[in-house]
Amino acid sequence: MREKTIEQKLVNTVKSYGGIAPKFVSPGFGGMPDRLVLLPNGKVGFVEVKAPGKEPRPLQVARHELLRRLGFKVFVLDNPEQIGGILDAIRTT
Repeated sequence: MREKTIEQKLVNTVKSYGGIAPKFVSPGFGGMPDRLVLLPNGKVGFVEVKAPGKEPRPLQVARHELLRRLGFKVFVLDNPEQIGGILDAIRTT
């Protein structure tokens, strides 16, 4: 399964939860996660989408750690079966 397919399933599932998952672009600050997940009631999380079995690059890992230190939820998604669990974790923060 391709990364793009997994990413589209994430976007569609977030929409079904009443939220949005805009593409996150950060010029001049590389390594940020692919999607910003915004759910009802002010719930926020970041999702890095990867093809199955692929790992984040070192810069991405560093950005994920930075965001986590700041108190944000950050997830790496490489299987569409993970989507429900990720969204549940964001909703319960």
